[in-house]
Amino acid sequence: MSYQLSAVVADAELLREHTAELDHAVLGALRQDFALLPVTPQLVEELTAALPDFSVAERSPDEPFRLILSPSLAGTFARWSRSGPVAYVEAEFVGGLGYQSAAVWLGGRLTWGPQVESAFDRPREGWPINAALVELGVEPGPWIDAFAELGLHLERDTAGWLAHGRRRLSPDYWDELAEEWEEQQSGG
Repeated sequence: MSYQLSAVVADAELLREHTAELDHAVLGALRQDFALLPVTPQLVEELTAALPDFSVAERSPDEPFRLILSPSLAGTFARWSRSGPVAYVEAEFVGGLGYQSAAVWLGGRLTWGPQVESAFDRPREGWPINAALVELGVEPGPWIDAFAELGLHLERDTAGWLAHGRRRLSPDYWDELAEEWEEQQSGG
């Protein structure tokens, strides 16, 4: 099973405010009044007036992201962060192997990260995406970690998140489907 994510995560209202006029912005609802903005090549081009560039090197502290955050793109995230914290998160897994990376901007500047992890040999709360989400203000809840608490496990790739946003689904929708399935399985 594979998983791929390239997205901005922030307060839903902050993202709505900064993306309202963009043609290629699709917001996916998350829990705790957060939203996810899938970062597609079309969105990068719309934000920067340039085609995106991708790293082919293995993820490392020097190259934590597959998407190279150009000064223009990082500047966009920094500008948005004047309204509140903004995280860029990236993950790619195939057959249990992969990486995740994250960075957070606040007050117009990079304040955390970027961090990258591919060994996953430390507690989950120290993994880059979980740590970045805590920087955004994600509160602990019944789920295993901040990643699951917001619902980032609900879609497997960018296409899924685009459909999630276009259909205006919420994490509650998936929770309700799971509850219905469990009731059917138990004969209830």
